[in-house]
Amino acid sequence: MRIHIATDHAGLEFSTQLQHHLAGQGHDVVDHGPVEYDPLDDYPAFCIRAAQAVVRDQEAGIEALGVVFGGSGNGEQIAANKVRGVRAALVWSIATAELAREHNDANVIAIGARQHTFEEAASFIDRFISTPFSNDERHVRRIGQIAAFEADGTLEPDPRATAGGPDVLADDSSSFDPEAG
Repeated sequence: MRIHIATDHAGLEFSTQLQHHLAGQGHDVVDHGPVEYDPLDDYPAFCIRAAQAVVRDQEAGIEALGVVFGGSGNGEQIAANKVRGVRAALVWSIATAELAREHNDANVIAIGARQHTFEEAASFIDRFISTPFSNDERHVRRIGQIAAFEADGTLEPDPRATAGGPDVLADDSSSFDPEAG
């Protein structure tokens, strides 16, 4: 499988270890991160390029996934998710790695390189790569809803918008107090 990876300075050492780890398992690893340490570099372009490459490969019929990482993984996940066709999940355990693939057919994961040991993160990545999508109808349906919104803004009907449905924000008789905190 082809694995696209990206990081910024926060994960550069981790990236080198990960490339050796994945290549040792027979994966084709493509690095989209920095070529040298720069404490002021920014992750968005690196992560977006990795995410774009995953989508390009998948559209071409190439089996590919992505791994983006930085200090926390949060910003990296946000950046990757800006690419149409990417479903990036923040992973912090074996269970979240499995669920990202099984339920969400995630094609990119984000990991906080400063949040885990290399061994922990590598185990999450290995599990992510080895876990297939379940193809359960409910998960396929939900992924389709996300893709429809991404494509043209389509959303399922709002149940509160149906005739006769309560609108607690517009109903003066409601005990709901938005200022109550």
